[in-house]
Amino acid sequence: SALSSLLALPAAPRWLRQVHGTGVAQFGAAATNAEPPEADAAVAHEPDTVLAVLTADCLPLLVCAEDGSEIAAIHAGWRGLAAGVIERGIESLHAPREKLLVWLGPAIGADSYEVGAEVRDTFVAQSAHNAAAFTPTRPGHWHCDLYALARRRLAAFGVVRVYGGGFDTLADARFYSYRREARTGRFASLIWIDGVAAGAPALR
Repeated sequence: SALSSLLALPAAPRWLRQVHGTGVAQFGAAATNAEPPEADAAVAHEPDTVLAVLTADCLPLLVCAEDGSEIAAIHAGWRGLAAGVIERGIESLHAPREKLLVWLGPAIGADSYEVGAEVRDTFVAQSAHNAAAFTPTRPGHWHCDLYALARRRLAAFGVVRVYGGGFDTLADARFYSYRREARTGRFASLIWIDGVAAGAPALR
């Protein structure tokens, strides 16, 4: 494919049919012409298996074991985040959680993501501490910090080596944003185990 050639990928990306849920797809290195599975997280343990998630305001997470033995790519909109898609993806990896590294990719920023009571109430019902991720804007509305919510969930799950974040897809014209323009593209976050580099994770 054009993307594989442009980025010199070792194989074609393994796409998902993302549905804002908690499904996890397991991929091997063998190529397949099957339809993309319905899932919002993908896991691989074999070299040169390229995992991909598509986003345009939602939060992409790329995960790898410290020794490069396994990887995951996770798509987390607010519904998937609240439902536990991060935890389901992490659970599908074998490495101890303290041996995992997580990168938080470009998502809508805390100063741009205004939400209503449904979103805030959902997270606050799960933990009163989540209220700190919401800042009032106008009656019945709050700015929501997806990065803070994701970091809190990762920490509660024993994953503390978390990097990235600090993006704002709505404010930064380099990125696609559904909220900025409803008819827009999606950008891909990719990760794979580099077979040439003896198990070193690679991400784009």
